Amino acid sequence: MSETETRATVNALYDAYRRQDAKRIAEMVHEDIDWVIYGPIEVFPFAGLRRGREAVLQALAAIGEAYALEKHAIEIMIVDGDRAAVMADLSLKQRATGRTLRFRVTNFLRIENGQLIEFREFSDSFDQVEQAIGHAVVL
Repeated sequence: MSETETRATVNALYDAYRRQDAKRIAEMVHEDIDWVIYGPIEVFPFAGLRRGREAVLQALAAIGEAYALEKHAIEIMIVDGDRAAVMADLSLKQRATGRTLRFRVTNFLRIENGQLIEFREFSDSFDQVEQAIGHAVVL
């Protein structure tokens, strides 16, 4: 896959995410996807390892049930062959409390035949937890 094709696919995927186009997202997720969001599953039950399209779509649905997307702005995208690294500014409104969580997230993606087949997400999960629970964590 060319870098131009990878970039176009990644942009289309994030565009579908911003538009909340579940049908388009499902079309772009490979049946055998390997997906991980790194973070504490006790606070973010949709985090962790997911294998296969159905498991990923269930995780995305769980995110949508708990949070409303307010902003997803790509700040950096680096493409190398079939792989891309993306850093984005993200704002989510926590449906249960009305609090807005704002943080940066970094995603590493691999594209195969126009579909997302591998996904890794990293962020400052300690900061995310404090925002989600509404106070500082004292250790």
